Order: sequence, then C-alpha cells, then structure tokens
Amino acid sequence: MPRRKKRKLETVVEDIYEVVGRLGQGETIDVKEEHIDAYGEFMKQALKDWLTPRANQQPMLRMSNIGKPMRQLWYDMNSERKSTGINAPTMIKFLYGHILERVVLFLTELAGHSVTDEQKEIKINGILGHMDCKIDGEVVDIKSASNFAFQKFKNGTLAENDIFGYMAQLSGYETAEGTDKGGFLAINKETGELALYCPEELDKINIDDRINKVRKSISSKTPPELCYRPIPEGSSGNFKLARECTYCPHKFECHKDTNDGKGLRVFQYAKGLMYLTRVAKEPKVEEITSKFANG
Repeated sequence: MPRRKKRKLETVVEDIYEVVGRLGQGETIDVKEEHIDAYGEFMKQALKDWLTPRANQQPMLRMSNIGKPMRQLWYDMNSERKSTGINAPTMIKFLYGHILERVVLFLTELAGHSVTDEQKEIKINGILGHMDCKIDGEVVDIKSASNFAFQKFKNGTLAENDIFGYMAQLSGYETAEGTDKGGFLAINKETGELALYCPEELDKINIDDRINKVRKSISSKTPPELCYRPIPEGSSGNFKLARECTYCPHKFECHKDTNDGKGLRVFQYAKGLMYLTRVAKEPKVEEITSKFANG
C-alpha cells in the first residue's frame, strides 16, 4: 500500500476520501499484488467463519458483550429458554457486515495509514476479547451501521445511548494496550459514508468496575431493573416497548408481566410490528400475538 508520509488517525476519513476520489476521477492507484492477495485471503476466511454454526453456543461473558444493558446480560446468562437460533436475514447481515468492515481496513491501508494488531487477543479481569485492530498505533473498532445507528458515530452521541456496549469494548481494549486516543471507524451500510468517532476520556468507563458489577448482577437470582421503560404509543393510553427493546431476544420473557400478566401483545402495523405492554384501546390492525406464543 502507498506510504507517502506518516499518517495520524484523526485524518483517516479525509485521507480515504481523497484516494477513493482520485479513483472516481479515473486515476489508477498502484496496489501490490501481495496486498490484494491478503485481502482475498481475509474474505475466504470470513466466509469460512460465517459457515461455522453460531446458534445455541454456551453463553459467556466476553469483551464484546460486557457493556450491554445489565438486565439483557442477566437473561443472556440465566434464561432457561432454549435459543431459537438466528434467522436467515440476520445471518446474511452478519456476513456482509463482516465483509464491509474488512473493506474499511483495506481502504485505510490504501490511504497510507498503518493497520496492525488485527484480532489481537486481550484479557482484562478474566474476560477475553479480540480487538479489531490498531490504526496508526491507536485501538480502533470498525463498525458497519445502518443509517440510523451511523449518526451516533458521525455526531459523536454514541455514549448517550450505547445499547450494544461499544464504549465498554473500546475501554477494555485500550486498558489492555495502555492507549487512550482510539475510537470507532464506522461505515454507513446504506450510503458508503465513513465517520471516525474518538470519545472523550470522560465518556469512557472503568472496565474493571464494569466487569465486577456485571458478575455481581448475573449471579443474582432475580433480574435487575428494566433496561428501557415502555413508552406511550400515541395518545390512546397504549404503551409499547422502547425501540431498543424490540431487537432484544428476551423481550417476551422480560415483559411477561405486562398487560395484566398476559405478556406482550403484538400488532401488525403497516410500518412493522408493534409490541404493546399496555392496551387501553384496541388498535385497528391485526393482532398476531399467537404467532409468538413461545416467545
């Protein structure tokens, strides 16, 4: 890959845009065959990894999940319900998300930045993790995101609503590596736009404290308080799950006491499924709760 001068992480997006922009103007960029071959080998390995079954694996604490909401983690580790597996669209999403993340690293190197320590194993307080990489010596997590999620990286608001625990991941990797100026390099899956978000030190967490709190929480016989409270659905008096809860695999078990003990009621709206925790007024759309009888 080209090495014009020593690069700094904070310019990675503009440097990638500059190189790719030249390609868009018809200018050829020389790339060594060995780098193209390495990219091809990564893609081959990504496909092999994807073909390895993921469903029904024994749940365990990892650096990739240690920052998730506490109640969700409790159910991850303690739920007696058997996993229903991962549906086909989600599996496809995993594949192209992984591929896109490698594309970002290829572009990073193409723009003259150094990429090292890919998938390096780290261990903090007994919790294992594998960091994505370092770019120019700083820990960086590569993320592929929907347009909605991408805005958190672009606008620097991730710490305000970090439902997947990304900040904890970064904090753990930086603690292990003794660095503190890393961040997230995200790609918008819908537009191809890139964003670099390097959080302020005050937004990061003490990873040892977090691990200790999580261990204490999941060892309890009862789950902690709700991650997100139900929110009003219009002015009818109905309440629905918060957006963040709709994606959780434990939503039916977690909210089994709603609707006077009957659990969540599911309605098919034109814009998608609506999970109601309280029905004061019957919606004028089809109820499909029975399809989710087993959660």
